[in-house]
Order: sequence, then C-alpha cells, then structure tokens
Amino acid sequence: MVPYVQRLKYAFRSFFSILDHSRVPDDVVTALVQVAPGRDTKATVVPEPPRADRATQMLALLQRDGRLLDFLLEDLGSYGDAQIGAAARDVHAGCRGVLTRYLSISPVVDEEEGQTLRVERGADPARIKVLGNVAGEPPFTGIVRHRGWQATRVDLPSIPSAVHAVLAPAEIEVQ
Repeated sequence: MVPYVQRLKYAFRSFFSILDHSRVPDDVVTALVQVAPGRDTKATVVPEPPRADRATQMLALLQRDGRLLDFLLEDLGSYGDAQIGAAARDVHAGCRGVLTRYLSISPVVDEEEGQTLRVERGADPARIKVLGNVAGEPPFTGIVRHRGWQATRVDLPSIPSAVHAVLAPAEIEVQ
C-alpha cells in the first residue's frame, strides 16, 4: 500500500500533468500498478513514446525556437549571401538554445582534431568510425578528423499525445 502523503503527491502531480501534457507521469503509474492476488506477477510496463515521436518533438523544438524547418525548406536561390548569413545567425542562435536547454552534448573522444588516436580491438563502431587505408584487424592508429558527438543528457518535455506528428502549428492571424 502506498502511504497517504505519497498518494496525495501523486494525485497533484498527475492532475497537473494530465492538464498540461494529457498524460499521467510514468513514475506515478509504475508506483501505483499493483498485481491482484492470484494473477500473473509480471508488472505492467508503460511503453515509452515511440522514437519517431521524440525525433519529431526535437524537430518541433528546433522549429519553435530556431525556425530551422522554415530555413531548411525555403528556396534560398533568390536571396543574397548577406540575407542568408543574417538568417543563419538567427537560426543558429535559436537552435543552439534548444540543444543546450534539453541536451548535454560532449565529444565522443577527448583528443583534439589532428591528434593521433589508437583504436583498440572491440571499439564500438557506432562510436568510432575508422576511415582511410583500413587493412587487417585492430588496433589501428590514425588521426582524429572529427571528435564525434554524444548526448550525455536528454531532458525533453512530455509530449501531448495528440500532437506527435505536428512539427509546427499553422499560424492564422485574424484581422
């Protein structure tokens, strides 16, 4: 049995989460799921939102704060370099703000570009891509051409369930 004070906290959190995000917090559901006597002892698992939903959420945040989609989907052929450069500064600042607010990003390797790095046997190919004259088996020694990036923290807000595919709402000005 969950103590009364804890249930009260869950009730308030759930109320505001449902109001703001159309969902009950995962930790509240997990804490309150109980198995009835004589039933299967496997706990009910609350699935995480599909990865595509998180990808579209990230695009929506980049659009909302940085207008990234507007910039990328615009035909830039009719604009001068100065106009494009000015727009790119605004897009860069907005998108960078999204990244720093919702993610912590760090290099995959500590060595600076141009330094020598030894890639040992068993290195994860998703983390380190070996390029150039690759022959034989590791270890390989090469020059760091790109340090790579990894997310060390992802703290995206909850997604309202009805808007998973909306990257940016249409904006209608009433006159």
